[in-house]
Amino acid sequence: MGEALGMTGYLAPEGFVDDLVAELGDVAVVHDRLVFAPGPARRVAWVENVWHDPVRLPVASIKTAAKALRGIQRNWALYPVRHHGRAKLIQEQLPHVSAKPLVFPTPAPQAPLGSWMMESETSIIAAARCSSPFRNGEVEFVENRTVPPNRAYLKLWEALTLAGTMPGPGSVALDLGSSPGGWTWVLHELGARVISVDKAPLAPAVAALPRVDFRRESAFGLVPQEIGKVDWLCSDVICYPERLLRLIHGWLDSGLCRNFICTIKFQGPTDHAATREFAEIPGSRVLHLHHNKHELTWMLVAPPPAPGSASAGIRQCMTPSHTHSATTSSACRGMDAGWW
Repeated sequence: MGEALGMTGYLAPEGFVDDLVAELGDVAVVHDRLVFAPGPARRVAWVENVWHDPVRLPVASIKTAAKALRGIQRNWALYPVRHHGRAKLIQEQLPHVSAKPLVFPTPAPQAPLGSWMMESETSIIAAARCSSPFRNGEVEFVENRTVPPNRAYLKLWEALTLAGTMPGPGSVALDLGSSPGGWTWVLHELGARVISVDKAPLAPAVAALPRVDFRRESAFGLVPQEIGKVDWLCSDVICYPERLLRLIHGWLDSGLCRNFICTIKFQGPTDHAATREFAEIPGSRVLHLHHNKHELTWMLVAPPPAPGSASAGIRQCMTPSHTHSATTSSACRGMDAGWW
């Protein structure tokens, strides 16, 4: 249904359209943050949502627009770029899609969520298949505003949600650049034993947690063989991308860690060449989280065990103390299924 555009849409993070355009190279048209480029989807990092196989739909009225979208599928999210009043009226005639913030560690939604925008008063562009199950790629959480020492914990919440698997009781996690302790707190809440490393101190409440081993030293002075096997390596350390890349390769070469979540921070202009080096690591991906700033997140995560396998039988899932126990079973189901 509709006219195939022969393009893919890429929704840039707020403030980073230029980075996305530079990464794509050739682009056809830009609608605010929504960039269309010829051909099928490309592997890019500076994007919050990818619109696969978009089509143009002629619409004579609000009613016919809503009917056309409903005829394709149930769930749609509006990207409001122009003709805002008309677009809002169309969206109101579509089935309701909950936009409630996620309670971590509840898994990401599984239902397909399409995206659409007003191109003109008489035409819309729509993509039934998008990369993110969240409205315009915006992952929002019910925040904990009392315990974590900073808001950096939201990045790790988002990364783990997108990964579809998490540490649990019995896991060992290494948190590099941990001060003041937001990521260490997340890992501890999930049940892991955390080796937390930074030259700056942890917040006292985090340092006092029972399974936190704080080491006040440089992350770059660590020798993997001296640390030993860890299940997760998480890094939010402030450094140049090249230095982080060397650290990661050291751990990859050691074979002592299978799961990595690391923030690539840029000081000055974006280093696209360094980004490509991270993306070339087999099995990994580089993405811009909704909670990232001028930074990207590199992830290399072992796939969740298949349901019923021996490893799935021993893998555990834990609900943090601030969530209801009913969340636990749904979180475990989400980790098994994955979504990305």
